[in-house]
Amino acid sequence: MLIHGDGNSNIIMANCFDCKKKIKDADPDIILMNPPYNARPGIIPDEYKWNWGAARNGKEEPTKGLVFVQFLSDVIKEMNEENEENNKRHKEVKLATLLPLAVATGRGKIFEKMKENLLKDNTLDAVFTLPAEIFHPGTSVQVCCMMFTLGKSHFDENTGKVRTETFFGYYKEDGFRKKKNLGRVEQFDSEGNSKWKKIEEQWISLFRNKTVVAEMSAMKKVSSKDEWLCEAYMKTDYSKLTKEDFQQTVNNYLAYLVKEEKIYEY
Repeated sequence: MLIHGDGNSNIIMANCFDCKKKIKDADPDIILMNPPYNARPGIIPDEYKWNWGAARNGKEEPTKGLVFVQFLSDVIKEMNEENEENNKRHKEVKLATLLPLAVATGRGKIFEKMKENLLKDNTLDAVFTLPAEIFHPGTSVQVCCMMFTLGKSHFDENTGKVRTETFFGYYKEDGFRKKKNLGRVEQFDSEGNSKWKKIEEQWISLFRNKTVVAEMSAMKKVSSKDEWLCEAYMKTDYSKLTKEDFQQTVNNYLAYLVKEEKIYEY
């Protein structure tokens, strides 16, 4: 923030779990979050660790940052309970958060229970698979962006079924390229136009209009037991496949078999 000349923001150096009152006082409508993916379990309140088992005392919390989303969900839920008591309007908050792909594909009791709890009180609006090296050169972790509407259940209160489809975007190619000592650098076409700007407009249009395009987007009703990634649901555009693509796949598979000593080439 300081590098970009932002000297007016309230920057608090603290554990967010100790800032519930500050969050309530802010009365947010939109929350942008990039939680730590390997936080120490010791900073997480015990109420969130009841089913963590041995991970309660491990080096890294096992939800890869999803527990921070659950915390904000609980804060908004508590605010709405207070609003109801005081005859105030029910609050819905848009949340966008960056999380590792492991959160979207994660299996096991811890992930499934936390996802189940989240969907009881909130709607999963969208999940975007982001470029593989988006944090280069800082870290190589692959991430997705999840969007929730906090305070609005994912399920219909009468039928108990999933209320609406979630938008999934495969947003891997953003027009940036890695350059030594410079990190990821924006690219331009022969006429000097930003490749990213054109891609950005397409991505936003796909999401706003909930448009399904092969190899780019999908719409799907999902629950806590499903994968939350576009790769699991998007269709393949077979018209783009060539003989060279097929040959390359065969070559890659042959190389794998040789490497694993399943066959021998002479």
